[in-house]
Amino acid sequence: QVRLVESGGGLVQAGGSLRLSCAASGSIFNIIRMGWYRQAPGKQRELVATITRDGIINYADSVKGRFTISGDNAKNTMYLQMNSLNPEDAAVYYCNAVDPRINYWGQGTQVTVSS
Repeated sequence: QVRLVESGGGLVQAGGSLRLSCAASGSIFNIIRMGWYRQAPGKQRELVATITRDGIINYADSVKGRFTISGDNAKNTMYLQMNSLNPEDAAVYYCNAVDPRINYWGQGTQVTVSS
């Protein structure tokens, strides 16, 4: 089992920045990819960014150039630096971890962007 705990969400003005963190614990040695997804009210959950164990990174087109995903293996923590936030970025952000058998999710952290 893998446990994921997100933090760092909150209220920010348009144009501002936030950094989300995802702390992983448990059987993390089999994780092959981690990522951030988000879900706005009335919309489907969508991919924001992923990073593989080999360091391959993928971003949604809507966040390229504004968001940066990174990881600290020593702390078993993944980050999402979000800059130039706009109201369309407001959502619950979820941390995701994938091993060969199971998809794990955190409880989510709310990001609110005021215009």
